[in-house]
Amino acid sequence: MRTLYLQCNAGASGDMIVGSLMSLLEDPDVFKFRIAKAGIPRVEMSTETSQMSGISGIRVHFSVDGEVEGHHGCHHHHHAVSDVLGIIRGLDLPDNVKEDACAIYGIIAGAESKVHGKPVDMVHFHEVGAMDAVADVVSACLLIDMLSPDTIVCSPIRTGYGQVECAHGILPVPAPATAIILTGMLVYAGNEEGEFCTPTGAAIIKHFADRFGQLPSMTVDRVGYGLGTRKLETANMLRAFIGESSEAPETVREIVCSIDDMSPEDLAEVIPLLLKEGARDAYILPCLMKKGRPGFELTCLCWDSD
Repeated sequence: MRTLYLQCNAGASGDMIVGSLMSLLEDPDVFKFRIAKAGIPRVEMSTETSQMSGISGIRVHFSVDGEVEGHHGCHHHHHAVSDVLGIIRGLDLPDNVKEDACAIYGIIAGAESKVHGKPVDMVHFHEVGAMDAVADVVSACLLIDMLSPDTIVCSPIRTGYGQVECAHGILPVPAPATAIILTGMLVYAGNEEGEFCTPTGAAIIKHFADRFGQLPSMTVDRVGYGLGTRKLETANMLRAFIGESSEAPETVREIVCSIDDMSPEDLAEVIPLLLKEGARDAYILPCLMKKGRPGFELTCLCWDSD
């Protein structure tokens, strides 16, 4: 199985994802030609091979009307959701690439909608709506299409901690929209202050990642590095692996809880209910709990995916 693994020890931003995926290509110039031909308005891409903590990787810059935009923090650009989707749908790219890009902006728009308490069609983007972020999203989708992995696994994502200054003032890290996008994903703060994960980076990974965890058992073909722009104690890079992995046998999860406030007659009904819902096995053991109270320990065995 062709497997792509994203290692986000320094968080994730759109440009770092794009740089790491570009590094995996046999000929990155093919991608550069296709993204230039796509016709993203007012945007030009440049790349450089540079070093971070002594490691060589690709740093990506998207210039908008000749100016390079930042990727960490909020900007004052305002674009309605419909504007962004219209731009993406008008690009010279395969339909599946445009569908992925629109879906990612749907994730971002949904998060912004919750943060600001507005309907999605009234959301106006700041950082995530700037044209450089459109380029990040579209580029990541095109690169995934070109690499064609069967499955994508992502490490736990480092968010950082502290505060970040945005158009709306000083906000906690992760920024509110980023925090909503990261729900359901495996994250941790780390030990260094700052914003490590942007809304764009979080949304790209949320859309594409099939699961989260450590590097799976795989034969690695290529390793790529996408470099960030800030100097940090942590090496500011996102590393990507691509190679072949075999299907691992599905594992069984053991779920256990203690119960001290239910009658045995009622508790007995739980076992057939669990088995009906797909549990592989379930059983109850008597136990002695705090203050000498008799209780029960309920154990359920189920497939990890359930």
